This record gives sequence, C-alpha cells and structure tokens, in this order.
Amino acid sequence: MKLVFATHNQNKFNEVKVLLPPSIKLVSLTDIGCHDEIPETAETLEGNAQIKADFVTKNYSLPCFADDTGLLVDVLNGAPGVYSARYAGEQKNANDNMNKLLSELEGKNSRSARFETVIALNLKDLHICFTGIAKGEIIETKSGQKGFGYDPIFQPEGYNKTFAELPLEIKNKISHRGKAIRQLVTFLKEHPYK
Repeated sequence: MKLVFATHNQNKFNEVKVLLPPSIKLVSLTDIGCHDEIPETAETLEGNAQIKADFVTKNYSLPCFADDTGLLVDVLNGAPGVYSARYAGEQKNANDNMNKLLSELEGKNSRSARFETVIALNLKDLHICFTGIAKGEIIETKSGQKGFGYDPIFQPEGYNKTFAELPLEIKNKISHRGKAIRQLVTFLKEHPYK
C-alpha cells in the first residue's frame, strides 16, 4: 500500500517511516511532486492536520495522512501550542523558538509541558484522527544533538535525558508522534486499504 505522509520535513518523515510495517510504502509530499507549503490556518492541531490531509486528497487523489504537533506548556496557558513551529516568527527556526520559550520560562517554578500530535488519515471517504501525548518538562538549557524542533529542551517523564539525547528507538516508544503512529498502524492493519 502506498501512503502519502503530508510533510516536507525529512527528519519527521524518517522518524515515522521506521515505525511503519514494510507493507506500507511511505512517500512524502516531495515524492509526489507537491512543493506547496500547505497553510496551517486552523486554531487546533486536529484542524491543521486535517487541512493538510484534505489538500493531498483534493489535489492528488491519494490515500494520505498528515500530522500537526504542538508543545503545550502549562504555566504559559498551553503556549506555544498550535503556533509551536512559528513561535518566534514565520521563519520557523527551531533555535529561535527554543530561545523564546526558555526566555519566557525564566523565573517560573513550574516547567511542566506536554507534546501532543494529532494525525489525520484520509482513506477513500474515511476521515479519522489519532492523538498521541508525551508528558514531561522544559529543562533550563539545551541538551543533545539528536531529534529536531524543541527536542533539546524537552525531558520526558521518567527520563533524565531530553528527546535530543535519547536514541531514536527509545524516543519512538515514548514520544507523542510514536504513540499516534502506532494507533494509525493498528487501524490500517484492522482496515486494510484496497
């Protein structure tokens, strides 16, 4: 089965690809010749994921899924949330985003946070969403070279290392995206696409 993952982010694509069974041939937006930057205009993660999946369905008529992920910090009332990728501006720079977040958390006692990923799957006339959550906290300084986005400042519950320090196989077991993808895989096994 060929399935489009509606992303241009190669790091995210590689992270997801290792979680899928060999029976699913995963392709990216670039692979199908889509070079558009799909606007994420919804106020929710679910809404943005659905916009991206619907774009592929409408323009390419292919089975696909899209995700949207947000980092929600409790003491900041859930910010950056749906604006996580462009928290420090439209340039979508991970270091700028982390620096802004660390600056806003200076002097705050609580640093609890959670990553949330919503995956929207479009198969024929079926539209379904899956959600994965990883709880943890924001540490005070960046640590680690692996991962991407906010990974160097997010320490998941039960670990003394950030997502950027953990091996990919461990990160995928406990991460928000890993949890959502496993739900997607289970669904696809139970509902094979013809």
